[in-house]
Amino acid sequence: MTDAAPQSPFLPEDEISVSRARELTDAGDAWLLDVREPFEWEAGHAPGAHHIPLGELGERQHELPEDQQLLIICRSGARSRRVTDALIEANYPAANVAGGMSAWHAEGGPVLRDDGTPGAIA
Repeated sequence: MTDAAPQSPFLPEDEISVSRARELTDAGDAWLLDVREPFEWEAGHAPGAHHIPLGELGERQHELPEDQQLLIICRSGARSRRVTDALIEANYPAANVAGGMSAWHAEGGPVLRDDGTPGAIA
């Protein structure tokens, strides 16, 4: 009998689809981190997302949970890809959301402002 490797609660891949990201966040199984600039966030963001702009991440990294799957999102996926790579290097369980908020919105994902009204992608 062989011993199976322990199953990790974190995703094995470092990039996931918007639909999978929505499933995980809707179920409370992931922490969605939006790294866009404040003006982009204010225009509209995914419900339940946490906002730490890319330029502030170094000084605010202590705010990230180390025991939850992190899903990183920006407008198109480029900034979030860089953040994902850096977080993986720092041993955080992180995955990039492919296509970013543009894909989130295009696939029917809700986009809201802080006051709960419908938002837009800036």
